[in-house]
Amino acid sequence: MTEEIVLDGTVERFVYRAEDTAFTVARFVTPTHEQVTVVGELFGVQEGLPLRLRGQWVQDRKWGRQFKVTTYQPRSPETLVGIQRFLGDGLIPGIGPALAKAIVAKFGLETLEVIHKEPQRLTEVVGIGSKKAKTISSAFAVQRHVQDVMVFLQGIGISSAFAVRIAKRYGNDAINVVKANPYRLAHEVRGIGFQKADAIAQKLGIAPDAPERLEAGLLHALESSVEDGHMHLPDDELLKAAAELLAVSQDPLPPRLAALEERRLIVRETLGHRGACTMLPWAHQAEAEAAHLLAEITRTSGKPMALDVHAAVHAFEHVTGVSLAEQQRRAVEAALIDKCVVITGGPGVGKTTIVKAIVHLSRLVQRRVALAAPTGRAAKRLNEATQYEATTIHRLLEYNPHEGGFVRTKQNPLEVDIVIIDEGSMVDSQLFHALLVAMPASAQLVLVGDIDQLPSVGAGAVLQDVIASEAGTVIRLTEIFRQAAASKIVLSAHAINSGELPDLDTPADTTDFYFINREDPESARQTIVELVAERIPQKFGLDPITDVQVLAPMHRGELGTQMLNHALQERLNASNAGNELTRGDRAFRRGDKVMQLKNDYDKGVYNGDIGVVTTIDREEGLLRVDFDGRVAPYERSELDQLAHAYAVSIHKSQGSEYPAVVIPIATQHFMMLQRSLLYTAVTRGKRLVVLVGSKRAVAMAVRNADAKRRYTWFAERMRGTLAAD
Repeated sequence: MTEEIVLDGTVERFVYRAEDTAFTVARFVTPTHEQVTVVGELFGVQEGLPLRLRGQWVQDRKWGRQFKVTTYQPRSPETLVGIQRFLGDGLIPGIGPALAKAIVAKFGLETLEVIHKEPQRLTEVVGIGSKKAKTISSAFAVQRHVQDVMVFLQGIGISSAFAVRIAKRYGNDAINVVKANPYRLAHEVRGIGFQKADAIAQKLGIAPDAPERLEAGLLHALESSVEDGHMHLPDDELLKAAAELLAVSQDPLPPRLAALEERRLIVRETLGHRGACTMLPWAHQAEAEAAHLLAEITRTSGKPMALDVHAAVHAFEHVTGVSLAEQQRRAVEAALIDKCVVITGGPGVGKTTIVKAIVHLSRLVQRRVALAAPTGRAAKRLNEATQYEATTIHRLLEYNPHEGGFVRTKQNPLEVDIVIIDEGSMVDSQLFHALLVAMPASAQLVLVGDIDQLPSVGAGAVLQDVIASEAGTVIRLTEIFRQAAASKIVLSAHAINSGELPDLDTPADTTDFYFINREDPESARQTIVELVAERIPQKFGLDPITDVQVLAPMHRGELGTQMLNHALQERLNASNAGNELTRGDRAFRRGDKVMQLKNDYDKGVYNGDIGVVTTIDREEGLLRVDFDGRVAPYERSELDQLAHAYAVSIHKSQGSEYPAVVIPIATQHFMMLQRSLLYTAVTRGKRLVVLVGSKRAVAMAVRNADAKRRYTWFAERMRGTLAAD
């Protein structure tokens, strides 16, 4: 472990400062008059302020030797020049260089003590009245408090970066909040989860069985289950998970659960055979209201249609030259008549053709159509396939990032007659609820998707639950069309979905599906890099960055996204001094393939969007990313929104298609080897799919159909509502 170095000195001047994160590059002068470049999150620091820094020396490829600050402690200026500069650099409103000089001339080395303890004496300086003296004293007190907050927070082991966020979030109350209940930080400060808050609590001497700790543990266990896709947890599972997390017995937990319910931080219900269950309030609202709203849609008459549906479908076939199979025809007819329709099936069964027919015939009878998908990439693909305007669900509902909600609501509903949602398996319960809230009861809802793919990243199992609820007509497409049947990708995907091992031997006529046996993970990683960088581009004429996508089951390990991204970046876009911007241990370079990790409505980019870095400006701490023609700027403080995307998780690939995909599959991934995971990965490839790994791992995935069932209660709520009508 690198030894921590202590460095005393004074901030000479700032080279760069990010206001939102306080990331700073500054010139720092030591007592021996040596000039040093220091970098780090320095909150509440002004030019002229003496500091004691702790950190390490680092060698930057472009900027040379720098001192990287981990923690710092402000110190009072000790010289007349230092005090004068400290006061005169704009730190305190109303004091400029001239007045600072006059104050120091009057009080000398006692200046700061006078301002702090005897501010009325400032009136002895020409130009300072009693009102101005109070203003100076108050501003100085605020500055000292900021310094006290930073010293306190760093003293209990909070890094500068998190200390900045805490100080900004709570202001003058920061110390009191942290002392009173550090577990608030887990919910109210970005990046501080339960584990960090618990470590802080231990340093503050909070007892292991303190009520606030037990309640925080219960909430964390429940929130963790939401991250696993559950809408609720049976109480016995929740108590067990919380007890393990907190390393306590379950005995003191039920009273804390009751206390959380009393404060309306949780909702508790008895859910059939599952017994007593607990959920977060938003989850209960989303599920219960969605069931009520969908029931209202199914029992409300739709817009009358003066059209012979059967004849209209035949007319569509004649005009377009498309011949619909019987299953497809039934799906189109149902979508034109029934209020709620689910169309599900795997690759090559004609879902896109069905959507095109529904859109065409709906517009023919002047029905207002809304076509949407959960992600930007899926919406773009839908638009290209149907030649009709498609958008994300968030954009359809007019999400307002500044208000934190949707413009389209019950009071301002969508002006539509039919809403068609593609990639329905990706829709989570919260988004589904928002969609139903904005739909007029007279509108029709058509959900299209593959029920056998991975469920949504967010909580819930919407497509499965709507089918199970018996709320609408369900069309299951099983017939693979002749053109699709010629694809080994399609045949392999259906074999996997049926629990059969796909043909992993590569015949001479194979053009789109390959298996390369590599038992050793390091050898597999080298093969993947070679495939992406050389073999696929040479054989298929595909671009290694924009056309080839590696999809990995896991993030960690030798075949996880982290190590694969590092290896692929070094091969495809090697380091070039001055042409990269670092954030933590990641280096972003011009030409890098990156993925957006969360929705950013101001930039117009969304979770899962993939782009290429086009510009690096180290001096400004800025880079730009081209997302299929939309160029978005990122300041250094925003780089945590991006991750390298040479390799991405299979979960992140949902709703996307790529010309070629390469899939590492090894027994080291055994925790994640599930049929739905492999099936989803294989169906992401349009022209080429290459599996690299072991046949045993493929067999393990195919056999494992036991993807953990998510705890939801939508279908039961829906059936209960319909039965009550």
